[in-house]
Formats: sequence, structure tokens, C-alpha cells
Amino acid sequence: INPLPKQKAQRYEAVKWVMVFAIGVCTGLVGLFVDFFVRLFTQLKFRVVQSSVEECTEKGCLALSLLELLGFNLTFVFLASLLVLIQPVAAGSGIPEIKCYLNGVKVPGVVRLRTVVCKAMGVLFSVAGGLFVGKEGPMIHSGAVVGAGLPQFQSISLRKIQFNFPYFRSDRDKRDFVSAGAAAGVAAAFGAPIGGTLFSLEEGSSFWNQGLTWKVLFCSMAATFTLNFFRSGIQFGSWGSFQLPGLLNFGEFKCSESDKKCHLWTAVDLGFFILMGIVGGLLGATFNCLNKRLAKYRMRNVHPKPKLVRVLESLLVSLTTTVVVFVASMVLGECRQMPSTSHIGNDTLDLQGMSEDVNSSIKTFFCPNETYNDMATLFFNPQESAILQLFHQDGTFSPVTLSLFFLLYFLLSCWTYGISVPSGLFVPSLLCGAAFGRLVANLLKSYIGLDHIYSGTFALIGAAAFLGGVVRMTISLTVILIESTNEITYGLPIMITLMVAKWTGDFFNKGIYDIHVNLRGVPLLEWETEVEMDKLRASDIMEPNLTYVYPHTRIQSLVSILRTTVHHAFPVVTENRGNEREFMKGNQLISNNIKFKKSSILTRAGEQRKRSQSMKSYPSSELRNMCDEHIATEEPPEKEDLLQQMLERRYTPYPNLYPDQSPSEEWTMEERFRPLTFHGLILRSQLVTLLVRGVCYSENQSSASQPRLSHAEMSEDYPRYPDIHDLDLTLLNPRMIVDVTPYMNPSPFTVSPNTHVSQVFNLFRTMGLRHLPVVNAVGEIVGIITRHNLTHEFLQARLRQHYRTI
Repeated sequence: INPLPKQKAQRYEAVKWVMVFAIGVCTGLVGLFVDFFVRLFTQLKFRVVQSSVEECTEKGCLALSLLELLGFNLTFVFLASLLVLIQPVAAGSGIPEIKCYLNGVKVPGVVRLRTVVCKAMGVLFSVAGGLFVGKEGPMIHSGAVVGAGLPQFQSISLRKIQFNFPYFRSDRDKRDFVSAGAAAGVAAAFGAPIGGTLFSLEEGSSFWNQGLTWKVLFCSMAATFTLNFFRSGIQFGSWGSFQLPGLLNFGEFKCSESDKKCHLWTAVDLGFFILMGIVGGLLGATFNCLNKRLAKYRMRNVHPKPKLVRVLESLLVSLTTTVVVFVASMVLGECRQMPSTSHIGNDTLDLQGMSEDVNSSIKTFFCPNETYNDMATLFFNPQESAILQLFHQDGTFSPVTLSLFFLLYFLLSCWTYGISVPSGLFVPSLLCGAAFGRLVANLLKSYIGLDHIYSGTFALIGAAAFLGGVVRMTISLTVILIESTNEITYGLPIMITLMVAKWTGDFFNKGIYDIHVNLRGVPLLEWETEVEMDKLRASDIMEPNLTYVYPHTRIQSLVSILRTTVHHAFPVVTENRGNEREFMKGNQLISNNIKFKKSSILTRAGEQRKRSQSMKSYPSSELRNMCDEHIATEEPPEKEDLLQQMLERRYTPYPNLYPDQSPSEEWTMEERFRPLTFHGLILRSQLVTLLVRGVCYSENQSSASQPRLSHAEMSEDYPRYPDIHDLDLTLLNPRMIVDVTPYMNPSPFTVSPNTHVSQVFNLFRTMGLRHLPVVNAVGEIVGIITRHNLTHEFLQARLRQHYRTI
């Protein structure tokens, strides 16, 4: 006995909760894997190079130390590039690809198992290889892949492992889990579960299900605490203490108890923060502009060439970065006084670890006792340690060092983002911005004499300003930074800085992820259209040349349609012979937008001729005219009231197919193309499934004899439905007929030809649609709107056309 619908729904919901928890745990474990090996390789590299530098300082063999460092870095970067050659979509941060996926655009291979393996291992090598990239962006992509793959219990890479798991066989469920996975990735990276949830809401999903919010937060929590539990246990040996919330921890911002005048920030500082936001926005816009030009150059000159050229580019960037880091540390660094332990932080247990961490990462290259090399301290450390130095180091960094460090990091990280290695942009941007903020604090202290300033706050605000100027995120970034600092008092300054940085940057160009999405030509839908777009109607932007199927269609026609088009869905129509005479007259009341019909007749005739030619390859001598199938209905008397006809036709069943009533060769163009009454939409995947499973009936039988497939059988092959080109045509009888009516969607969302574009856009976006039929007042389909028809570029072109016709 099947469970009752209520019990079934409850079980479905319970399995969903289990799945989001599993996604969170697995994402946390991926983060743990990346963090563990990055730490291992980086420590090994710096330990060998540091001892070599100390020896060679006395012996004068620094070139040997540089060669050792180059050996490590080039090997690691080469491995990262090789992994990207295996799976090209693993390059970059993955945030633009996930943004596209959650917006409703499927990027090939973006959520495959092979992608997450190449991504996680590749980012581990590219970060350990000393490139100016972070591991946080790829964590978001990795979490999204885990979210897409885990609930499916199957993978292309592991074809032999098959589980019969009947849940979540739809795009909507998969998209929900990808949202949860992306949020878990942010949560694991920054130890910010609420920030992760907001990131998924703000940057990711186009269509947000209210019931999803709580599940996504739960998934983020699971990821954060899984990572925290294992990292605390591995690093401190205290299992269950939860001391390390995320991969990137900003430490605790606190004034030392001995300094009574110290404040984290004051009202006066807000003015400086706003100015820093403006500068951050300008710097971010400059970064994005330079990176866009570089990306265009790569698309023209690097990508068309053999894949080895991409590997060589990655090695060139690695070589340049390593030499710059080494030479800058040796030549440009200043010896600064070592800060006394009493000044560092607070004497509480929490801060003891932090102050030791800050002290242990100080580098004394070429400097006498009790002094340290400030440039080497920033360059010869993992990026997270360098950020902690800028946030919490009481010893000063000279303004010259900070300026040079900022300039070098800005240029090199801009060059690096976009090469063929997995790479994140969050940490380089934070480090670049923190150096800028620290520089501002130093200048205000030294030259204006503002002694009350807390340098760590300015470093944090600088980091927020620069990162906000590059990525243009607002609410999620604010919450991520507040959660990473554990300091709620920073809420207002961070929020103001990010807003100002975003507004300033938006004045010049888009955020870095939007730029990369545009460069790939992905039809991403914005949140809303511009006001002037409401001068356009649905009839102005729709595609009038339709490829359609009849309720009862011959197999030869279906194969032809599927092989000669790439459309994802097809309208199911019947020819409306009752309206034929009105159609010839062009009566606007009966067939709205008739001009589109008339202009499309020739196109549709050409399309059918093309279909006929394509069918010559069909292995059957029985193939004849592609218009073999035709719906025959009785010609109504001319005097009968048209509305009455419509009402009568509404209640008649779908007309059957009479092959002997097929149109003759002598029919005119108008006779072949009559107004089309719209009955529903059927997907390409459904049609191919019906053909593969032999769902059809012969012309001397009734459609009731056709086999019936259940919903589970129809969705069994999800998400990789068979392709029409892989179909063995010799197994099919082209004269057989398929009744598509039980499988089509009989009530899809539709709009009238006169609907404003903003209404069309909102319906399309909020409902997560892929096709929107345009149906006139009497139920005739006059066109169809897809994602392409709502992109900014397409709407702009149509608006210009509209102005010209006026």
C-alpha cells in the first residue's frame, strides 16, 4: 500500500533536512582537506626556504634560496594548471559559474564530481604555490557541487555505482540544494553561517523559496561546526572545543587594558571611513577595469591557442610573483623595532594564542637582533598570517613598505585572477585593502597627530572598502565581516564603508563577477528591468517563429523536430480551422499580433522544408512529406457565432489524427499555416524519453492503446536524459504516432501580447521559468519568450528598434 500523500510529504521533508545536514558536513570536510594540505605544504616550503635564507645571508648564496623557492612554487602551480586542463571549468573562483547556475543558466560541467576534485586539489596547489589567490572563493564552488551531487546519489565519473534513490529528481530541488551548498561554502570559509545564507540569497539565487531559508542556515551551521570541530581537534588537540570557526579568522579586536584612552573607533573616524569607502570604490573599479582588459586579451590571444600555452602563462605569473616577493623582501624591507610582549593584545587566554601567532609570524630577514623585516613579514607568510599582522600587530609598518606592498599586491593579484588555476579573490582583496587601511592609519597618526586611532580598525575598514569596491556585495559581505571579527560594534562602520564603496564603484563599472559573467556571454537576468523598458510589450520581444508539435504527432516528425532544433521545450498546438477566414482578413480581434503571423509564414515554411531535407538520413523508405500529420476538424458554418465556436471547442477532447486527411501538395501557404490554438508545453527531455521507451500507437489503433509511463519512469534518467542523436532510428517505425497530451504541461504560465515587459520580467524571474508562451485573447499562441529575450542587450536592441519605428 502506498503511503498517504501527507505521510509521503512528511517523509520527503525529513529526507530534505537529512540531505542539507549531509551537504553541510561534506562541505566542511572539503574545507578541512584544503586547509590541512595548504598548511602542510606552505609550512614545508617556508621552513626550507627560511633556513636556506638564513644560511645564505652569511655565505652570500641568496640566488640558491631563490631557486629553491622557485622550485617549490613552479611545481605546485604546474600541478594546479594540469588539474584545470583535466576540467577547464575548475579554473577561477567558480562564483560567476555558480551565480549563473542559480540564476537558471546551466554551465556545462559546473556541478560535476570531477570539477570538485580538480577544484579542491587545484586550489590547494595554487595557494601553496605562492600565487596571490585565496582558497575561499573555490570553497563556495566546492560546496555548490557537493549540494548538486550528494542528493542525486549518482555521478558520471562513478557510473558503476548506482543507488535507487527516488527523491529530488527535478531542477528546482537541485537548485535549492546548490543554494544550500554555496552558502555552506561561504560559512566554512569565513566561519559565518548567517553571512553564507545571505550570500546565497543576495548573490546567488534568482528565485528564493521562503521554506529554503531555514534549511540553508542549518546547512551553513553544519558546515561551520564540522570544520571547527576537526580543525580545533587537529591543531590544538582539544576535540570539541570549537576554537577555530572558519578557514579565515580575523582574530579578536581589543584594546589593551593598560591603554585607557584607546577606543576601537569613534564618531570622528566615521568621516575617514566614508573617504576610505570612496577610495576603495575607485581602487576596486580600477582593479575590475584592468582585469576585464586582461580577460579580453586572454580570450583573444591565449584561449584559442593549444592548452599548453595556458599552463605556460600560469608558470610565467608564478615565476614573476616569486621573484617580486623575494627581491622585495630582501631589498625593499625596513628593519623595525620588535614590539614588546606586554603591548600585544590582552593577557586573557583567548588572546594569548593570537598574540603568539602574530609574534611567531614575524620575519627577521637581514635584520639585527630585536628588529624585524616588515616587508618580509608580509610577503613570507601565508596570506591569513599577513592579514592578522596588519590587523593586530602593534609594531608599525613603514608607510613606504605599505605603499609598495599595496601596489605590488594590487597589480599581481589583478594579473593572477583569470589564469588557468583555481583561484579565489576574497583573501588577496582583503590583504590589499588591509595594507591600504593600515597605511591611512599610519599617515593619520604620524602626520596629523591623531593618537586615539586604533590601527586594526582602519586595516579592517580598508579591507572592507577594497573588497566591496571589487565584488560590490553589500548585506552578505557586511554580515560576513562582522561574524569574522566577532565584534558587533563594527557593524555601522563596515556597513557605511561598503555602501559608499559600492556606490562609487557602480558609477564606473560592474562588480568583478558580473564582468566575468558578461565576458562569457551568459544570459544572466538582473533583479529588475529599467523603467524605460516598459515602453515595450511582450509582442515586441517574443520570438514569433515557433517550432511546435501536435497533440498526436508522427515519430518521423518528432525525430525531425528534435534533430533540427536545439529548443528545450515545444508548444503543443492544434490548427484552428474555425478561425481561418478571419485569419486571412487579419482581424485583430481574433488573432492579435497577426503581423507576426504573416511575417513568420515564410520562415516557418522554410523551417519545414529544412526538416524534410534532414529526414533524408532517416533509415526508412516510408518517409514522405513532413506535414503528414494534420489535425482534421469539421469546417464550421460561416454564419455561426465565433464566440460560440470557441466555447464549443474548449470542451471537445483533443482531436485525433487522421493520416488520410493530410494536406495536399497543392495547398497554399495560408492553408498550411492557420492560427494555432495553444494546449500546453512539452519538454525536449520528455519527448526523447517517450521515443526511447517506445511510447506510441499505430494509425489503425486508438490513442488509448498507447503505453502509459509514470512520473517516476519519466524522471528516471534525470539529470542526464538521453540525446536524440544517440537514438537508434532503426528501432522506430516512422509512421507510428505519439500522443503527447498525458505528458505535457497543460497549464504553464502564459502572458498576453500586450503585457508590459516589466511584468513579463518579474513573472519570468520570480517563478524561475525557462519558457513563457505569449497567448492572445482567444487562446492562440503568437510567440514564445525565453531567457535570451529578456537579457539587457536584447531589450536595449528592441528599444532602439521601437524608437526607430515611432
